[in-house]
Amino acid sequence: MISVQLRFLPLILLLIHSSFTLSLFSNSDVNPPYPKAISDLKEAIVRGLGFQTEEFKITGFDPRESQVGHSVQYEFDIEVDQKVIPFKLLEDVNRWEYVDLPIFQVEKPGQPAEENGLVEKRSKANEVPVLAPFQLAGPMELWIQDAKDMRLNLPHDVDAGVLKKVILADGAVVTVKGARSVSLRHPLDLPLPLNRSQNGFAAGLLTLAEQLRHASRAQDGPILSLRIVGPTSLTAAPSSSTSSSSRLKLKRLAPGLVELSSPSNTKAIESLSIDLHGEAPTLLTPTKFTAMWPLASLNGSNANLLGFEALLSSVLGPKADKRGSFKLLKADVSAHTFVKIGFQAEKKLKEGDEFSLEGFPAWRTKPETMRMHFEVLAKVEGDKIIPERVMPVTPVVVEDTVASNSLVGNVSMSRMPIVHPPPNPFTL
Repeated sequence: MISVQLRFLPLILLLIHSSFTLSLFSNSDVNPPYPKAISDLKEAIVRGLGFQTEEFKITGFDPRESQVGHSVQYEFDIEVDQKVIPFKLLEDVNRWEYVDLPIFQVEKPGQPAEENGLVEKRSKANEVPVLAPFQLAGPMELWIQDAKDMRLNLPHDVDAGVLKKVILADGAVVTVKGARSVSLRHPLDLPLPLNRSQNGFAAGLLTLAEQLRHASRAQDGPILSLRIVGPTSLTAAPSSSTSSSSRLKLKRLAPGLVELSSPSNTKAIESLSIDLHGEAPTLLTPTKFTAMWPLASLNGSNANLLGFEALLSSVLGPKADKRGSFKLLKADVSAHTFVKIGFQAEKKLKEGDEFSLEGFPAWRTKPETMRMHFEVLAKVEGDKIIPERVMPVTPVVVEDTVASNSLVGNVSMSRMPIVHPPPNPFTL
């Protein structure tokens, strides 16, 4: 008897090993583990929405269904009557793509990237988003960060070494390319009243910019200071008059510090012409030229700029039409990678839950669970995903099919009235 059992022992061990291997394979495919970035995003959303884990079941967050896009984010902090009011604006993403981000990618062991189709997607995922080219006009100072290989073109390439600071003299205009962000280094006091928009232009902001420009030209006034991260080139902006007037003079003041000045006596930036070689326009780049210092290429008739002026007027209230001032504490424009991903919250319905069944067919079975669908827009920063906006989504409604006897009250077809349609001469 014992010999019989020992004879079947290898077969039993083989079956146990096969079932264990099959279970591991099926579990790894059906319930793949969340990457750490997705797990942190899920926890942040659950905390932000106030969901209780014992009441709600959160599902979704599949990295394979996430969409990736690039956009520009604007952040402003304004101080009015000793109250700080933050603003955060986001431009619409022009194109969403299914791209495998490095924080989402999971390679199968022993399988090269060329075989699993990740090479092209990784090249797109590793692209660093940058701002569209824009123009800056002096007088101002630019503090450069993370730009070891930045080029100076005045209009020919100039080797000035690693630059940390660039001073733009009055009348000097440069085109900045490849910048990841632009921010204000010091707070600014802006005068009031704020004029309203006129003839489709942001008249109030244009007036503030002109007053700020005159203050920067004063000898004893503070010079405008900006921080630019990661620019690839500073190019002398072309002039509409002569080619020689677009040249800039370079003066080395110290290691890593240069001054750019224009040989022309013309100090007005209204004579500039925009030549950005067909780059995609944003709020920083115009479709119709309207000079607005210090962003010489800023479109004064841009719909986003008009909307921001209306928002600023509503925040200032009656103070916008009175003499005074307000302070701009922070101004930051940056390009980011955004992720759009959906998830679902499911809750068991209990007695007393506020759930309306209005419009629900009487013949259908009453639901026992409530499902809510959401879509989160999150910003990618390094190896983290920070949620920016959570929006409810209406799922695709499945059409109900009802039998004809239910619609007519379960009446026999023999009792239905006979209807003779009018004859059609084209019927054979």
